[in-house]
Amino acid sequence: MENINAIILAAGEGTRMKSRLPKVLHEVMGKTMVKRVVDTAKELGAENICVVTGHKAEEVQESLRGENVEFALQKEQLGTGHAVMQAERFIDDSKDVLILYGDTPLISADTLKRLVEYHRNENNGVSIISAVVENSEGYGHIIRNKSGAFVKNVEYKDATDEEKLVKEINSGIYCFKGSSLKKALKLITNDNVQGEYYLPDALEIILRSGEKVNAMAIGNVAEFAGVNNRVQLAQANRIMRERINERHMLNGVTIISTENTYIYDDVKIGMDTIIYPGCVLEGNTVIGEGCSIGPDTRLTDMRLADNVAVQYTVAMESEIGSGTKVGPFAYIRPNSKIGENIKIGDFVEVKNSVIGNGTKVSHLTYIGDSDVGERINFGCGTVTVNYDGKKKYRTVIEDDVFIGCNANLVAPVTLKKGSYVAAGSTITKDVPEKSLAVARNRQQNIDGWAKK
Repeated sequence: MENINAIILAAGEGTRMKSRLPKVLHEVMGKTMVKRVVDTAKELGAENICVVTGHKAEEVQESLRGENVEFALQKEQLGTGHAVMQAERFIDDSKDVLILYGDTPLISADTLKRLVEYHRNENNGVSIISAVVENSEGYGHIIRNKSGAFVKNVEYKDATDEEKLVKEINSGIYCFKGSSLKKALKLITNDNVQGEYYLPDALEIILRSGEKVNAMAIGNVAEFAGVNNRVQLAQANRIMRERINERHMLNGVTIISTENTYIYDDVKIGMDTIIYPGCVLEGNTVIGEGCSIGPDTRLTDMRLADNVAVQYTVAMESEIGSGTKVGPFAYIRPNSKIGENIKIGDFVEVKNSVIGNGTKVSHLTYIGDSDVGERINFGCGTVTVNYDGKKKYRTVIEDDVFIGCNANLVAPVTLKKGSYVAAGSTITKDVPEKSLAVARNRQQNIDGWAKK
């Protein structure tokens, strides 16, 4: 949307979180709460975003490095009105201003778009997101007259018994005309028990000035639920997890157990892929069509082609080609490129390596810093010995090599095309093409040794 700016209030300490971390830096499905609100404002099309920081401001600002947002500092926490005052230089008379909160991560861009459209269609000085709830205790109440027009906002602790019966509550999320907000901020006072400047006071100030004030009720109260403690943080994670999982299911992904599947926002999954319970899919992971993921698998910044099967595995920052099967109990470490129709079996670790199509690494093997060709057979217990205590070296294995069990390949070393390595060998020299390398002592049987 055009001509819209956003101010995000993120100065509070959040003592109820009982944490050394600023409240807004706690994560909901892999993103800090304040980052989620920034992303939502960007999705809406906010031209300028100002984050008001206070408690541990440096940490909050550092978490948003590179996000193209500006900051204002609230040195003393003297209320929401005071917080917005610190960002006054970011308020443009000719643009609408959204007031959002760094601890309200579930608000959606669609709802904010509806608010802005409502605000402009009604030509309001300020528009409020409200909701009708059964239990309104602790919220500000929207008080209307008999014709339904907005009269005032009253905080629960200041409400009369009759006003406390009102079920329409103020979410605290507003859309102001920039000029109206600027004028109201100059008139807000701290003449109250707390000695603070309350942003809701701006509503009556604007109303008294002759401008319209109104509230747009939404049905989904969870969208503006604030996170003030660990219980509410868990609830926010659950709601966001359900949203993300639902989106993937509607796009053709089968999720066996939505309660036990954690997919972060930026993950992409092709249709007809099945996600089994216990999976965590993070970062910029991209999964193709017809894949089988899990159970109990964690993928971080991975790229999987079509028809890949991965189970009981941890994999990160690597690629896996079509038709490849990984696991159970495999570990794929960063900068690995695993080709097509490969078997990476149980208790296999791959790190910083390229593995060619059709290769079989069935079990109990370590492949590190290696360039592995096609159709290789790794016997059980093979280790590429890549580190001499100071420097790491690469192992090169050309196509159609057969490696027997319990072989150590001491890098730098090359196994030429079609060569063989006998079981139990420690290879320290290159193996020529189509040769058999045997690097072990000849067996000797000593008769009668046990009796001695």
